[in-house]
Amino acid sequence: MPESMRITLSQLNFVVGDIAGNTEKMIAAARQAADQGSELIVFSELALTGYPPEDLLLRPSLQLRVEAALQQLLPVSQDIALALGFPWQEQGRLLNCAALYYQGECLGRYAKQCLPNYQVFDEKRYFAAGDQPCVVTLKGRRFGLTVCEDIWHQGPAEQSVAAGAEMILNLNASPFHQEKQQQRIELIQQHVRALNVPLLYVNQVGGQDELVFDGRSFAVAADGTLVHQLAAYQPDSAQLLWDTQLSCPLPPLSATSELASLYDALVLGVRDYVNKNGFKGVVLGLSGGIDSALTLAIAADAIGPERVKAIMMPFAYTSDMSKADAAEQAERMGVAYESVSIEPMYNAFMAALAPQFDGLPRDTTEENLQARCRGVLLMAVSNKTGYMVLTTGNKSEMAVGYATLYGDMVGGYSALKDVYKTRVFELAEYRNTLGYTIPQRVIDRPPSAELAPDQKDEDSLPPYDVLDAILERYIEQDMSADSIIAAGFERADVLRVLRLVDINEYKRRQAPIGVRVTQRGFGRDRRYPVTNGWQAGI
Repeated sequence: MPESMRITLSQLNFVVGDIAGNTEKMIAAARQAADQGSELIVFSELALTGYPPEDLLLRPSLQLRVEAALQQLLPVSQDIALALGFPWQEQGRLLNCAALYYQGECLGRYAKQCLPNYQVFDEKRYFAAGDQPCVVTLKGRRFGLTVCEDIWHQGPAEQSVAAGAEMILNLNASPFHQEKQQQRIELIQQHVRALNVPLLYVNQVGGQDELVFDGRSFAVAADGTLVHQLAAYQPDSAQLLWDTQLSCPLPPLSATSELASLYDALVLGVRDYVNKNGFKGVVLGLSGGIDSALTLAIAADAIGPERVKAIMMPFAYTSDMSKADAAEQAERMGVAYESVSIEPMYNAFMAALAPQFDGLPRDTTEENLQARCRGVLLMAVSNKTGYMVLTTGNKSEMAVGYATLYGDMVGGYSALKDVYKTRVFELAEYRNTLGYTIPQRVIDRPPSAELAPDQKDEDSLPPYDVLDAILERYIEQDMSADSIIAAGFERADVLRVLRLVDINEYKRRQAPIGVRVTQRGFGRDRRYPVTNGWQAGI
């Protein structure tokens, strides 16, 4: 058996398309690992470009930039071996590759075999699939290279072991959704026990548009034991010792609750979207309701209260309770806060529209006009200050169209776009365990848009626990109306909710992107035609 080897797992927060910046991050991490005595450092999938690079992969200069970056990495490989991912052009095909470099040479390059083409993934649009294993020898040890999806299927890892691999390196860009980490670990443990070789799983970390990569890279010994797991939602590294067994001197991380993990994912998604896109800060409408209250907490935790501006925009139907609660939360969180009445602008619109509205009864038009006045006000502040508007709607509302185009849907990013209303309440309660910031009666009072006298959400929607249960079955599980009804829901509720989901696709197409935290969000996951004649009631 060769001498023991020290290996560093390195999960970094890359910026998609910033090949030069990503290369610098890897060089710095590699030098630090070498100084600490490591002989190999393992990075994530497509580390050079960040993930997912989407149509940047089609740019004609891509290969030249990748080659230049690899040349920059070669000098540091004199001191420590580097395993990393990058796109690579070969014989007219673009491949999703992992390679191992040492002492200025490429010891082996592997092309990802299993290309995901579901949910948020569409790698077959860009890449050709490989079909061969790649096992490289480093200091007498033999490593099998695999990339992300390869380990979710039988074949690639088995090929590597058959070709002599004593350890599997699995380079990942695996986005978060609820309960994902447990699925990863259990799957890897099953593979490892069957293969009887250790496996190192390295994931990237950070927010990228609607995706959040949670890191939580880990190492599994040949018997399936979880040896170590890196931190969630932040860059991290750990040095492992591979001798006769795989070990790590660092203490295991304490487990976090599902709510804590979900909240941290939302915070990271907002933080990276704001910072990576160069916004000075965010501005949002603080209504005194629970959605905007939770959004404000997430924003302040993400980028600091000094970069957050909250605006209360009261109207005749805004309760004194809402005004008081909004002001209290803003003060507790230390964010800039103003109250600007929309009544003058609403009245001006109504006066201008009087000839068009003459003889027509009041309806939701007047309610939507209130929301649109607020949207115009927020966008004006955004344009003037450089602060991005953070929208406050949740997944339940977006599903059934309980939102106003060019009103409360106005903004650049949405923190709660993939969070059901029932989960919003839970997250608000959770956030208060970290420090009381959201007034309790904001959580306790019945939700209301306050666009009409004595208005309550449940006047026009089923109770949220019923609504969300129907929505989850229809949106995430693709259950038919009959199947949902058979699960115990009222037929009238099911047919009405499903119809609302279907006819409001046009609204969702015009909504800002937002953090994805479920297995199927409104975005890349779910692509339904706006114009269609499909009947959901069967």
